[in-house]
Amino acid sequence: MIALGIDIGGTAVKAAARKDGRVIWAAQSPFYAKPTTEELRAAIRQTVAGRLTDLHTVGLCVPGLYDTASRSISVAINVPGLVGISLDQFVPDTLGLIFDGSARILNDARAAAHDIYSTRQMKGRLLVLALGTGVGSAVLDNGKPLIVEESSPGHLGQIDVSIPGHAVIGPDGGAGGLEGYVGVAALRQRYGEDVSAALATFKGDEAPMRALVKAIRICHAIYRPQHICLCGGIGIRLRHILPVLREKIDAKLTSLAKPGWTLTTGDDDFHAARGAAALAGSRLGTENP
Repeated sequence: MIALGIDIGGTAVKAAARKDGRVIWAAQSPFYAKPTTEELRAAIRQTVAGRLTDLHTVGLCVPGLYDTASRSISVAINVPGLVGISLDQFVPDTLGLIFDGSARILNDARAAAHDIYSTRQMKGRLLVLALGTGVGSAVLDNGKPLIVEESSPGHLGQIDVSIPGHAVIGPDGGAGGLEGYVGVAALRQRYGEDVSAALATFKGDEAPMRALVKAIRICHAIYRPQHICLCGGIGIRLRHILPVLREKIDAKLTSLAKPGWTLTTGDDDFHAARGAAALAGSRLGTENP
């Protein structure tokens, strides 16, 4: 039984396949920018590249505003090619595979959180911050998602974390939005095109990191997580300054924070794709939901 997870991100497509509960491969497309529908189809084909001959279920991570009635995306600023198309058959049709069913539609933070929670055998409340082209979040309580608004625990990328002397306007038009500090576009504008190289030089006192620290401190008051994990292309590249971030977060932190809380990063760029495949596989009874 093959479960395919596809993570359509703002700069690339990532995919992972699971068979009988285990990952059998993972791959990533070349990078793109604001892709059309046909460019997305090409990216998916390049990612899968003949690795599948049959398909039993699909988990699909998509950015933007999801319309549950039409099962389509109504707004996707960074991936306009997703808007208005039928998501259920998008991947099978793109790959030319017969698929009698509907895709499991997810956001990348929810899927990544599932992968991290299950593979690390966590207990209690996990908060995942997916830092990439945009900023997403997921909160799991003993593996089950906490829902505050629509299918998310809230829109943490849009919270106001204004840093004096470093005013920003987030992509949604809100002043001081976290995404306006740590999203890929914001980092490129501030540090140049090679974001990975810039992140490698970070010491923890940069304006984007001060904004991230402020956001996490707010999250301790709202969600009281036992575990916090930074994922996405930006999040996993902050591993080298975790001790500094932890020290800044802990400084006079609210007493509401859980004693012994942990701060980690993801392991790689495929958590969401693997998690999407696992959650899709739960329909077949091959995975835990």
